[in-house]
Amino acid sequence: MSTDDNDPPSNGTNSTEHGADVDLPSTIATLDETETYRVLLTATNWPTLEHAYGFAAEAPKRLAELLAPDQGTRTKALHYLHHTLHHQNTLYEATVPAALCVAAILPNPRTTRLVDKSRYSFPGCMRTELLLWIASVADAVTDEVDVLSRRHGFPLADYPPAVGVRRIRPRLYSAAVAYVDDTDRDVAEAAITACMRLLDDPRLLRHRTALVPAIRQTLGTSERWQHRKQAIDVLDSWGEHSTGLEGQRNPLLFCDTDTPTDSAPCPVDTNEGYSEPPPF
Repeated sequence: MSTDDNDPPSNGTNSTEHGADVDLPSTIATLDETETYRVLLTATNWPTLEHAYGFAAEAPKRLAELLAPDQGTRTKALHYLHHTLHHQNTLYEATVPAALCVAAILPNPRTTRLVDKSRYSFPGCMRTELLLWIASVADAVTDEVDVLSRRHGFPLADYPPAVGVRRIRPRLYSAAVAYVDDTDRDVAEAAITACMRLLDDPRLLRHRTALVPAIRQTLGTSERWQHRKQAIDVLDSWGEHSTGLEGQRNPLLFCDTDTPTDSAPCPVDTNEGYSEPPPF
């Protein structure tokens, strides 16, 4: 899969307007929690940026804890990503630099560590979770969302956090596409999910064709009906055939029947352990 490091930036606010111009990918890809915290502390002027509960002065510490040796600490840091920096699938000022940090952290070998799971969660290590978080952030600025937002009088172009996320989509794609063919099936499915959501960007449209085989062969044959449905929906929307892929079999729709519907027990929470259904 190709990347877009040389794509020109789109119109909008510069990604370093709130802090130093730090090359996060090469800087924190191999650092531990303490070293990552020191880099993130100066990379962005976090206290000036808002999230769901106020200003994000604590963000460097919490983001660095995604790499913590303690599994409980890592899990809490992941919860912070979902419920503070991206609460109820909303974008905030702090979501934009946080997304760049998550993308930079992905190659760190510490992201192969596990996080706590509920009995309703999808399987996967921290890297899987971070890719799915990128997918959720990207899903908030798709063309479909923009159409709906305009219909209700709130175009994404008028919302700075949405503009910011749209601006960095090539960088997020470059980070996620590296894992589309990962040997860890959960990581690969999460990476494909993230890439699909990023490819509405006009600068990235040319990469759709290259992603189609992975959508069919990996996501389209997933053990999880949610991923199979995504594969069919995206292929259809891109004008690509989804022939031979099994359609959605949501266990919630079949709880009153005696027919097995998937590997998951009934009932099944499809929210991957979060209080709001993810948009992907």
